Amino acid sequence: KEIALRLIYIYLGLTALCAITYWVFGMGKFDSLTHSMTTIATGGFSNYNQSIGYFDSVPIEISSMVFIILGSLPFIAYIKFLNGNKKIFFSDIQIKTFLKIIIISIIILIVYLILNNSSQINLRYIFFNVISILSGTGYVNAQFDNWGSFPLILFLGLMFIGGCAGSTTCGIKIFRLQILYSFISNQLKKIIYPKGIFVMKYDQNPVDDKFIASIISFIYMYFLIFFVIAALLSLTGLDFITSISGAATSISNVGPG
Repeated sequence: KEIALRLIYIYLGLTALCAITYWVFGMGKFDSLTHSMTTIATGGFSNYNQSIGYFDSVPIEISSMVFIILGSLPFIAYIKFLNGNKKIFFSDIQIKTFLKIIIISIIILIVYLILNNSSQINLRYIFFNVISILSGTGYVNAQFDNWGSFPLILFLGLMFIGGCAGSTTCGIKIFRLQILYSFISNQLKKIIYPKGIFVMKYDQNPVDDKFIASIISFIYMYFLIFFVIAALLSLTGLDFITSISGAATSISNVGPG
């Protein structure tokens, strides 16, 4: 009960702070309240067709990115922080990986657009859309389908990843992919060193075999349903990219097509 109440207070506090920030930077009261609720919830709904791009405001977009990231972090980390663990946001393995994925994705996109002499290089748009799509928020401020084929594939991968477990984000979640990576690494080590004994750990804690099996089953079902949805969409006459992106945004609850 105590944890549940604290989570509610943290959620409401972040939403209120987000709404005030939007309002200070130029949104109307109704717009700021509407967008704050869908920013912390990483839901992405906007009362304008142009989404957050309607406001064409750098301070609003920066605020949105900050609060999307705050909504993408595990809410239990906020409780640990309030309980005295001031280093939790720097020590949590899931949070560190989430931030690394954002930075690496942004760098990859910038390098790709530079190498292709693209006129679409705009750090504001790159930062915003990477954060929005990785978290599953789905806000947009630019037509990223004009950036070429590679950014679409990169965004497709980000849709599957999602944010941290225990957050409001969508996708498979960082911790499941981390455990899957550790499992595959362990299996490769066992092949190379057949007599070796390797204990699987996550954040210094041993991982139970049943837990690993449940995660592998989850990811298997996730991709199976994705391929089924993509196949059904293709039967309606949609092209390949539209079918797989539509399926990815549906199964990951992200939004943009």
